[in-house]
Amino acid sequence: MPTADTYGRPLRNLRISVTDRCNLRCAYCMPEENYVWLPRKDILDFEELATLVDCFTDLGVEKVRLTGGEPLLRHDVADFIAMLAAKPAIRDLALTTNGILLDTQAEALRKAGLHRVTVSLDTLRPDRFRALTRRDSLDKVLGGIAAADAAGFKPIKIDTVVMAGTNDDEIVDLIEYGKQYQAEVRFIEYMDVGGATHWSPERVVTRADMLARLSSHYGAIEAANADPSAPAERFALADGTVFGIISSTTQPFCSACDRARLTADGMWYLCLYARIGTDLRAALRSGASRDELVELLRRVWTGRSDRGAEERLAQRQREALLSPDQLRDDPHLEMHTRGG
Repeated sequence: MPTADTYGRPLRNLRISVTDRCNLRCAYCMPEENYVWLPRKDILDFEELATLVDCFTDLGVEKVRLTGGEPLLRHDVADFIAMLAAKPAIRDLALTTNGILLDTQAEALRKAGLHRVTVSLDTLRPDRFRALTRRDSLDKVLGGIAAADAAGFKPIKIDTVVMAGTNDDEIVDLIEYGKQYQAEVRFIEYMDVGGATHWSPERVVTRADMLARLSSHYGAIEAANADPSAPAERFALADGTVFGIISSTTQPFCSACDRARLTADGMWYLCLYARIGTDLRAALRSGASRDELVELLRRVWTGRSDRGAEERLAQRQREALLSPDQLRDDPHLEMHTRGG
């Protein structure tokens, strides 16, 4: 029986940021020029991360997703995936990547036991990709998606952060692109979290706006089956194509959130909007037993009362959550440190 918090939300889903490094500089995640990186000595090795995963599964976690930064920058990440795939308690093992290194690693990830892969792709236009990421790597991302499909990852998911005046005119193009791989495209409302220092309400394309635009192109859109605890609301076109919308900015799903987030250096966060986390590295490296670690996790989760996205939605004057100075003072507040 999963451990529940003060609202009855179970602890089922663990997202592990295996590195804070990234090979892109996306405008909605890493727009600043300078960053404070986590000290190398603080980064947990795979055995330490696996120990913590065991503690989380003792409390009901059954889904694990590896994130970053860019997780494929972590040396020998396939070895860590194999370690996790061997754990019977984990029934869903996934990875989110920007796709740049996926073409050379997809086959190894599949052989290691990875179940699913999600690729971040915000535009199909090389000039826009370069402007959004400050890198000229669109061909590598598209090649990575093709390699994941060839390796047998089905269905691939494609995550797109939709921003007004930036890429909101490509939502139909992205669905059509996804069809060639039977990929499920998930459109994400632009969120005011972490390094989104240039966020403003005017740049948010809402769920309602997206559905209206897609309906005007495709006609009737029906609701599709969905996991009530999953972030994406799923929809189907008349031809059976399924896509999702994650509307955390305008329609938060806090009441069903079952996610915990672990950074590469062992900080545990209960919410994307959380300013304070729990230092699991200190407990682990001071010699805490598995039972002691499990009890620490239990105590923190059962006391959980955050509803961060709902609290942000209720604010009358809503601006970017954090300033560049705040991010430099505490790199754990960055999305590339704690994962999405």
